Amino acid sequence: MTIARHGLSIGIERFGEEFFLSLKAVGKLTHADYEVIAPMVDSALAQVPSPRVKALFDATELLGWELRAAWDDLRLGLRHGSEFEKVAIYGNRHWQEVAAKIGSWFVGGEVRYFENLQQALSWLQQD
Repeated sequence: MTIARHGLSIGIERFGEEFFLSLKAVGKLTHADYEVIAPMVDSALAQVPSPRVKALFDATELLGWELRAAWDDLRLGLRHGSEFEKVAIYGNRHWQEVAAKIGSWFVGGEVRYFENLQQALSWLQQD
């Protein structure tokens, strides 16, 4: 019996003097994943007055979304998109680059796709 690993981990990481919201997606995300993720993101951002967040999204192990989970992701982006200054998406599949371009329509800040982690981090650190 094989158990499919999936979900999203959320953290705060520091690179040099910069702090980033760090997200890592694994497997195929489900609606149940977003029922846990969304309240955590909502709560974390509610604690910061006028947040201007820089985020690193590691999608190297992301296989996609269930349809309802994709809708949940869109709703989360619409709720918090204006709070993101920069989002670096680190991935390794062409469809992730396309998803990053579509996602940029719902984020007030810049969204860029990278296949190199160091380049993603360097871009996030630039003003």
